Amino acid sequence: MLDTLDATAVRRWCANGLAALRQHQGEIDELNVYPVPDGDTGTNMVLTLTSAQQALAMDLETLPEAGQTPHGHALRLMARGALLGARGNSGVILSQILRGLADALAATPTVAGRELAGALRAATTTAYAAVAQPVEGTLLSVVAAAATAAEQADSDDLGTVARVAAGEAARALARTPQQLPALAHAGVVDAGGRGLCLLFDALVEVVTGESPPRPVPMTRTVRPPLTTVRETGSEEYAYEVQFLLDADHTAVARMRAELAALGDSLVVVGDGPSPAASTTWNVHVHVNDIGAAVEAGVVAGRPYRISVTRFADQAAPAAPAADGRAAVVVAAGAGLAELFTGEGATVVPGNPSTGELLDAVRATAAARVVVLPNDPNTQAVASAAAKEAHALGIKVSVVPTRSPVQALAALAVRNPKRRFEDDVIAMAEAAGACRYAEVCHASREALTVAGPCRPGDVLALVEGEVHLIGGDLVDTCVAVVDRMLGGGGDLVTLLTGADAPDGLAEAVRAHVGRCWPFVEVQTYPGGQPHYPLLVGVE
Repeated sequence: MLDTLDATAVRRWCANGLAALRQHQGEIDELNVYPVPDGDTGTNMVLTLTSAQQALAMDLETLPEAGQTPHGHALRLMARGALLGARGNSGVILSQILRGLADALAATPTVAGRELAGALRAATTTAYAAVAQPVEGTLLSVVAAAATAAEQADSDDLGTVARVAAGEAARALARTPQQLPALAHAGVVDAGGRGLCLLFDALVEVVTGESPPRPVPMTRTVRPPLTTVRETGSEEYAYEVQFLLDADHTAVARMRAELAALGDSLVVVGDGPSPAASTTWNVHVHVNDIGAAVEAGVVAGRPYRISVTRFADQAAPAAPAADGRAAVVVAAGAGLAELFTGEGATVVPGNPSTGELLDAVRATAAARVVVLPNDPNTQAVASAAAKEAHALGIKVSVVPTRSPVQALAALAVRNPKRRFEDDVIAMAEAAGACRYAEVCHASREALTVAGPCRPGDVLALVEGEVHLIGGDLVDTCVAVVDRMLGGGGDLVTLLTGADAPDGLAEAVRAHVGRCWPFVEVQTYPGGQPHYPLLVGVE
């Protein structure tokens, strides 16, 4: 039984937690509530904590900063590694939880029960502070419950507090289906929360030498699950505004309230050592009034690296480093990589970490860089990389495109003769004007907004939502293109996937030629996994 959490214990906790996540990686991936084959929460948490462990291993010989304890130094290395290796929203939030722990314990001489309780509260605050409208029933609820239980334990005994926190985290995980209807319909608990519970249990094992007994968490039932809403915000707001801001905590609190009244999807993350410190903040919000959002930042402090993108889908600039600009594009597929390379962009493989995106930004040798993530789950990672790049003096604009077809639309209108900010806005507008669809095969039984589906059914998703369910791939592809063109459009872009059958693009092109004779069609081999066809309509 440990009386205090020292540097050795921190390293053991990271190693044991990673081993537990790896053991349950597939289980956590399966908890994702969506009938397409992209469940990867477990994988993202494993990769994030792997980076944390690597940071600890590589910096064993480095000395703590002045005033920092050895265990605080280890926690900071762990948090920093997690941030640079963070993949997906779950990985980014996990890195914020670790950062909160590190900030709270960096200078604390000994970590007993009450200190651990205070650190868990700080971790909760840091994680929640990154999201303007936190969704209960997620890993946020789990860490909050653990912190509250630890505080209520009111004990200096480290083992007691660790056990109480882990136990309440497990109970909070079991409650997540009551908080999110989609989880209840699916018969599952929250995937990120499940991963966090494994980390709490690993901490108990390190501190007490005992593995806490846990009931098997709720697994998928025979009832068809609902699809979940992807993290996109309300359709009520048309633009995304992002900027870095130098300001103190009081001014940021006022700005946060003002931005919350203007729109949604508000995220404000600071990198300062304490809430009271004047620091740099990363501000993100979806609004209709762009000017009012930027003005709120001006009133609060000094905003810079301002980027404005159309909400539905967004884009960004790219140009060779010869004029001081560059573009970094995330692309999963050899064909996509070739397309974007041909447009002068630096390509990063799909599902990158923060560190991999940062390395790509630095490799461009450009002072102004635009990042196009092309996937909702990569947007938080891209924002974290942009924040790290700013510390290196590189101006980075992240325009969270959700599909490669939007990135193609954005790159097509870039103009290095324009001011960088104006070029970003122009390409954002081009991406926003490009509606997108994805066609894939259902990986599990589900109840979607278009009706029930079974494994193997063909799903057509428009703007991330299932619109059509079919039995034949070509027929479903044709039907979704018809539906999209019914809302207008002059250009259709088709990107065939790695598993697309021969003749798929040609069949769709021929149909458009017969039924929509004035619409231009462009087809490219994308080589993307999971999705035989990606469609863009402009």
